[in-house]
This record gives sequence, structure tokens and C-alpha cells, in this order.
Amino acid sequence: MADFLRVVLSIIIPPVGVFFKVGFGMHFWINIVLTILGYIPGLVHAIWVLATHGRN
Repeated sequence: MADFLRVVLSIIIPPVGVFFKVGFGMHFWINIVLTILGYIPGLVHAIWVLATHGRN
């Protein structure tokens, strides 16, 4: 259920989903920059982070 919530939050606001997965790490700040540059790059990065990082 937590993974589903992270995906939904990532679709709505990509940095929030990344934050709940990795915290205030490097990927969070990269996602902030990508989301500022455009929604789609931020969304793709968020889904990539959720898919490749281990389970919490």
C-alpha cells in the first residue's frame, strides 16, 4: 500500500514521492531541479527512483 501511495504522490507532485522514498538526499534535490525544468522530466525521475531503490 505504501508503494501505491508513493506512486500516486509522484504523479501529482514528483518531489513528494521521491522524498518519501529517499528523504532529503541527492535524488530529492535532482528531482526538484528536474520538476522546475518541466513536469515530465521530474515525473520520469521520480518513477525511476521508486523503481530502482530498495524497499523501505
